[in-house]
Amino acid sequence: MSNQTKKETNNPFDIFIIGARKGFNIAINNLLPNVLMAYVIAQILNLLGLMDVLGIIFSPVMSVFSLPGVAITVLLTAWLSASAGTGVAVSLFAHQQLGIQDITILAPAIFLMGSQLQYMGRLLGVADVPKRYWPLLMLTSILNAIIAMFVMRLIIQF
Repeated sequence: MSNQTKKETNNPFDIFIIGARKGFNIAINNLLPNVLMAYVIAQILNLLGLMDVLGIIFSPVMSVFSLPGVAITVLLTAWLSASAGTGVAVSLFAHQQLGIQDITILAPAIFLMGSQLQYMGRLLGVADVPKRYWPLLMLTSILNAIIAMFVMRLIIQF
C-alpha cells in the first residue's frame, strides 16, 4: 500500500474549518481542564478558609503591588499553568476578592511567568539547556512578572 498524503487545500473555508477544529480540540483537551482545576482549587481553599489565611500571610508582600493578599494564589497557580492562574483570577473576581484593577495588575504577570513548571521539562529539557541554567531562566521570568506588576500599578494610577 502506498503512502497517502493528505490533500492540501487553498480554499479559505476549508482552512477555517480545519483551524477551528484544531482550536476546539486545544480548548477542550488543554485549556478547559486547567481552568476547571484552578476553579476547583480556589473553591476548596475558600471552603476550608485557607484563602483568608493566605490573604493575611501574603498581604504585606502583595500590598507592594496594591493587591490584596489572596492575589498570591493567582501567581502561584499561574506558575503551574497560565490558564489555571487565569481560572483562579476569575474565581476570585467572581467572589469579589479581586477587582478589575487587581486583575489588570496581575494579567501580565500571569503570562510572563505562567506555566513555567510545565515548560521546564517540555522545552528546556528537549532543547538540551543545561540544568544549571534552569533556575536563572525561571528567576528571570519571575523578575519580569514583578516588573510588569509595578508598571501596571503605575499605569493604573494615571
